[in-house]
Amino acid sequence: MSDNPIGASYVYLVEPEIRFLEAAVEHLIPTDELGPGARDAGVVVYIDRALSSQWGVHGRQYRSGPWMEGTPQQGYQSRFTPQEVYRIAIREINEHCRREFDRPFAQLPDDRQLSLLKQLEKDEIQLPSFSSKFFFDILWRNTEEGYFSDPLYGGNRDKVGWKLLGFPGVPSGQYRELVGSHEPYRAEPVSILDIQTGKVPLDAEGFPKHVIVKNNGTGGR
Repeated sequence: MSDNPIGASYVYLVEPEIRFLEAAVEHLIPTDELGPGARDAGVVVYIDRALSSQWGVHGRQYRSGPWMEGTPQQGYQSRFTPQEVYRIAIREINEHCRREFDRPFAQLPDDRQLSLLKQLEKDEIQLPSFSSKFFFDILWRNTEEGYFSDPLYGGNRDKVGWKLLGFPGVPSGQYRELVGSHEPYRAEPVSILDIQTGKVPLDAEGFPKHVIVKNNGTGGR
């Protein structure tokens, strides 16, 4: 199990679910020559915190039926909350893996895990409670969110997602100095968490002071 990026414990997810998700998200955004993937970036912590929030229980959503198949433009239509979707889907996928391969998803070889994820994406595995693509789409969206969101929310450890994109994070007053310039703005990313923990100085207007990166290398994650 990966260490939590900023010291908090898991709130909703339990150990078998954490093992499943750590294996799954690492296939969705893998570690490679550009740097750490989703697992080491703390994406599973992000998912846990999201599931522990109002979003996880759909606290502000209309929860009564009728439950009908909606169009993509109509958004989330399931009678299950995100908490329930993750818990049920992981259990049912692990049951499928035990029937087919005599072991849960996280204990399968990497190539088998990747093949199963592709089947989930194509809705080729029949889950009892809902379509496998429905779960895959939520997992993929949450993985992207966790990899590129502010580290305040548990993912994007060491701002690896922002470094990959060249995104400087919280805006700085230094932008004004480059108005009219065509030079790329390269700076060490600053997160909300950096500001809250006092890791970066602020200017007189309360904007963070960016540390400009001088080299023109492409960097990595």
